[in-house]
Amino acid sequence: MQIGVIICSSRQPRVCPQIAQFVVQTIESTMLRSNDAFPRLNLIDLIEWNLPMFDEPDLPSQITDHVQYRHAHTRAWSEEIQRYNAFIFIVPQYNWGYPAVVKNAIDYLYNEWKGKPAMVVSYGGHGGSKCNAQLREVLCGVRMVPTTQTVELSFPSRDYLVKAVKGEDLALDSTSESGVWILERQHIAAAYSELLQILSKNEA
Repeated sequence: MQIGVIICSSRQPRVCPQIAQFVVQTIESTMLRSNDAFPRLNLIDLIEWNLPMFDEPDLPSQITDHVQYRHAHTRAWSEEIQRYNAFIFIVPQYNWGYPAVVKNAIDYLYNEWKGKPAMVVSYGGHGGSKCNAQLREVLCGVRMVPTTQTVELSFPSRDYLVKAVKGEDLALDSTSESGVWILERQHIAAAYSELLQILSKNEA
C-alpha cells in the first residue's frame, strides 16, 4: 500500500515541504515504535506537477478511464493519483482558505479520489482551522473519506511566523522532546491511526 502526502502550496518561498517532512517523520517514528507494518509514504509536490487551470472539456465524474482525458497532463495526473490508497494533505491557510493550487488539482479528477481515505494537516498563524474545515468539505464532495480527527499546526510566535513566510529553516524535529509541536505530534499519530483504520475497512 502507498499513501500520497500532497504538498498543497506553490508559493515561493515556502515551508510546506519542511512541514510535510515533519509529518512524515512523525508518522514513521510512531509506527516504528509500535513495530507495526505501515504503508509507504510518498511526497506529491503540486509545484512540480504545475497543472494549468482546469482545462478538460468533459466532467471528471463521467471519466472512467484515464485514456479518456483530452490532455496528457491530466492523464499523467490521473495515473499518479491512482497509485495511492489514501492521502495526507499538507496545507497552509491563506486568507481564511486553502490555496487555489490544491482545489485545481482536486477538480481535475473525480473517480480517482472516490472512496479513498484522507487526512488534512493545516498550518498557519492560528493553525488553519478554517482552511482545514473547508478542504475536508471539498474532499467529501469528491466522495473521499476524511478522518474525523484533524491536525492544526499553529506557529508559536510572530517571529516563527515571519521565518515561515520567508521560507527559512524552521529546525523541525519529530523526535526531540523540546521544540515546537510536541503535543501536535500526538494529534498527527492519532489522525494517521484513524486513516489506517478507514483504509483497513476499505480493503476488507
